[in-house]
Amino acid sequence: MINCAKRILVVDDEQKIVEVVKSYLEHSGYEVYEAYNGKQALEVFERIDPSLLVLDLMLPDMTGEDICKTIRKQSRIPIIMLTAKVEEEDILKGLDIGADDYITKPF
Repeated sequence: MINCAKRILVVDDEQKIVEVVKSYLEHSGYEVYEAYNGKQALEVFERIDPSLLVLDLMLPDMTGEDICKTIRKQSRIPIIMLTAKVEEEDILKGLDIGADDYITKPF
């Protein structure tokens, strides 16, 4: 069983996506926190110090790219981009700005 001290922050503006990802992760023993926009994501990130960030690129108030760059200035936390952007150029850009992996929706 995975230690519940492993906190994961899931950031997506689509509530259904957050619920599905959260359900799978909690079932695997993780403690999951959610955020639905960039401002909220950065606030929750600072508060909980997560072990992993699952981050959508397209958010209502700021881009996932901007969030990734901001977090990379202060942390080497693993970041997984979870997005509908499927073009190779988008994937390479996401990895170039600091994401550790890139998963496309729908999955």
